[in-house]
Amino acid sequence: RIGQGIEFDYCCVHASFALKDLNIKSVMLNCNPETVSTDYDTSDTLYFEPIHFECVKSIIQRERVDGIIVHFGGQTPLKLAKDLAKMQAPIIGTPFKVIDIAEDREKFSLFLKELDIKQPKNGMAKSVDEAYSIANVIGFPIIVRPSYVLGGQHMQILENIEELRHYLESVTHALEISPKNPLLIDKFLEKAVELDVDAICDKKEVYIAGILQHIEEAGIHSGDSACFIPSTLSPEILDEIERVSAKIALHLGVVGLLNIQFAVYENSLYLIEVNPRASRTVPFLSKALGVPLAKVATRVMVLEDLKEALKFYDKKNIVEYSKGVYKPKIPHFVALKEAVFPFNKLYGSDLILGPEMKSTGEVMGIARSLGLAFFKAQTACFNPIKSKGLIFVSIKDKDKEEVCVLMKRLVELGFELCTTEGTHKALEKAGVKSLKVLKISEGRPNIMDLMMNGEISMAINTSDHKSQDDAKLIRASVLKNHVSYFTTLSAIEVLLLALEESSQKDELLALQDYLK
Repeated sequence: RIGQGIEFDYCCVHASFALKDLNIKSVMLNCNPETVSTDYDTSDTLYFEPIHFECVKSIIQRERVDGIIVHFGGQTPLKLAKDLAKMQAPIIGTPFKVIDIAEDREKFSLFLKELDIKQPKNGMAKSVDEAYSIANVIGFPIIVRPSYVLGGQHMQILENIEELRHYLESVTHALEISPKNPLLIDKFLEKAVELDVDAICDKKEVYIAGILQHIEEAGIHSGDSACFIPSTLSPEILDEIERVSAKIALHLGVVGLLNIQFAVYENSLYLIEVNPRASRTVPFLSKALGVPLAKVATRVMVLEDLKEALKFYDKKNIVEYSKGVYKPKIPHFVALKEAVFPFNKLYGSDLILGPEMKSTGEVMGIARSLGLAFFKAQTACFNPIKSKGLIFVSIKDKDKEEVCVLMKRLVELGFELCTTEGTHKALEKAGVKSLKVLKISEGRPNIMDLMMNGEISMAINTSDHKSQDDAKLIRASVLKNHVSYFTTLSAIEVLLLALEESSQKDELLALQDYLK
């Protein structure tokens, strides 16, 4: 996976620095040369070896280590925790039994029932026949994925039984569905607002490091979704998120970092998943709020004293204690994380996002408002927001009613719209003016010609992977001609906010100035 894991590299480096602060020698194991953790001066000892149990075991025996941290390298080292626990290796921080509860679907569902925490209806299919019966009980749409995969591989949203049949036929060619490799099936919460929470716990107290609100709705991989702080949700929902997050961390017995994913659906809070490890958002939150989370978590793992660790690393007096938890003060600015995609470098790739992760990096936009932060982030990831021109719009059927109001606002801002026949009819019915253009298969001049001639300033396309060949060719043309694009309704809403706020002056400040 190209570029995947740089966020975890950051965490490993900071863990090594935190151990140095404690006068503890560190041994780093990594096999990726494109990382800072493999620099000769990051740790006291470096092993450039594959991250397999046999290698880890031999290094432990050779170095006679006093402790092992498996929580900062993503899923790969976390999977080794079971074998390490069997050989009684000294895992520090969150123990294997806690990792096992969070990773095992059946154990975790029982844990949530005991705590009376809502989660979407779900099931675990150990055969193809069982997958059909679970899907029928849960009801469509569903989200399916094999267990123990990285980056959302083979994860899909399915709308009906026919799509499930097609999915099972394709996935069983690559992966066997069995009791050892079950298929996880969840009810898909359509148009839910998704959130990421990063927290640190020492078994006694909890630090809620940040509640990141996703711009894209549930169904987009969290690594691909733009997200921001502070959240715009109601104080009541945010209080509930803090309370439930602390409850989970303390009852699980987490020592160190954990990441919790929530969804707000029809004004109710649902838990999606818990990862008792560092997440991809840790470096972003650390920079945005000025508290080095990986360092704090490492100190907590060693000393098991959250209050002391926060005091040691909170150099800017960011942390406060309120309503039973430690948390950062609400910032007077908006920090927005946007994913960077390799589509222009990988010919034939499709820009439509889904549950499987596609991004290979990220940028931060920081400003006094959400719109301006989004504007800056899009510029930084080479997807600049244009202030005028012709916008190509192609919308899937289920979005057409909702999108008309958004397109009307774009016209009011001075943009012209061009659309293919289906979208043109929907906009015309709603009283929104647009220029009808031909699809690629309908003749010349068509939408691809307009893009090649540089006449399209931005593209809005909410088609999906089930769209026809024409739609895929149009998306390929968007990439080839370097046209800025947006692929979800929620992103279009923030795009409009950015355009409306772009006339405001935003002073240029260093990151440190925002944290004063």
